[in-house]
Amino acid sequence: MDYIELTLQIDADFVEILMAELGELGFESFVETEDGLEAYVQEESFDDVAVKQMLEDYAARTAISYQFKKIVRQNWNEEWEKNFQPIQIGEQIYVRADFHAPKPDFPYEIIITPKMSFGTGHHETTSMVMEHQLHLDHTHKKVLDVGTGTGILAVLASKLGASQISAFDIDEWSVENTLENIKLNNVSGIAVRQGTIEDEPEDIYDIVLANINRNILISQIPAYVTFLKEGGELIVSGFYEKDIADIQTVAESVGLKKVAQLSKNNWAAVVFKKLSE
Repeated sequence: MDYIELTLQIDADFVEILMAELGELGFESFVETEDGLEAYVQEESFDDVAVKQMLEDYAARTAISYQFKKIVRQNWNEEWEKNFQPIQIGEQIYVRADFHAPKPDFPYEIIITPKMSFGTGHHETTSMVMEHQLHLDHTHKKVLDVGTGTGILAVLASKLGASQISAFDIDEWSVENTLENIKLNNVSGIAVRQGTIEDEPEDIYDIVLANINRNILISQIPAYVTFLKEGGELIVSGFYEKDIADIQTVAESVGLKKVAQLSKNNWAAVVFKKLSE
């Protein structure tokens, strides 16, 4: 599956709102740059007319220029490796590519080759979900990773002691990438498949992870709850602080209670607990 890269040159004051607008139009990942923003969308989800119309509307309010580029599957690594640097999440997690030197002093070192998948830990949403994971007891727990991307959250769950992890993604390339990253990290207990929550086999999990986007979360949180045991935790991210109220309303309507929240650069990640009936 190929991607479309949108490169935007725009005033910093408009970067956040444009990420939100592009997210509504199907864009999955964003990289803030010195002069604006890079955004990525699967080619089959790219609506050229809608995106250009939205950008022209903003051009009436501020100086803006943009370019589109198709990134074919085999060139994805090259695109990411240009700027892919190791990151540290707190004092415990170190995320690197296989061409970076290891740092054995970190309790949890994760090796990620991103390929065409999203989720390297660099984006605020991924790093905040991982921060939340550090504060949940994963020992011998069952974990469901919704929209696994690179598999980074599933890998961390395994390193934190989870005994059984089910990870899925709608994108075939994400499934291939997750399997590769599982081998790179020498972890076990992770089952990976291509698909959606609708065809997830019936099972009950202690922890459900879903780093996706606002609209999908609002529509699918009721489904996630059916897979979550009483007292279990749901970690969600992929939305802005301003969206927390809408996410929380849906979560509370299906028996969840907010127990923790992180915010970074206007992005948010929230932990909910399933209440006893």
